[in-house]
Amino acid sequence: MARLDLRPNCECCDKDLPPQSTDAFICSYECTYCRSCVEEVLHGVCPNCHGNLVQRPVRPEHGPAGGLAKHPASAVRVRAETPCTQPLHDHP
Repeated sequence: MARLDLRPNCECCDKDLPPQSTDAFICSYECTYCRSCVEEVLHGVCPNCHGNLVQRPVRPEHGPAGGLAKHPASAVRVRAETPCTQPLHDHP
């Protein structure tokens, strides 16, 4: 069963985004951003792939597939090489 990486932080501002956070947004490549960066800086567009950013699903602690107990979230923090400080206006 394929599962999302559930990265622990916003790639722009490094805000913590625990697996149960409803403020985490991802693109189809699992780039991860907080709600503030998505709304105020990125305007819903991933700066890496220019795809749309959607709210990341929450993985429950337990459940039929095992949840976080069986499939823990990633502990690897990913940061943009250049901080996302400028809004994206020119995207395809």
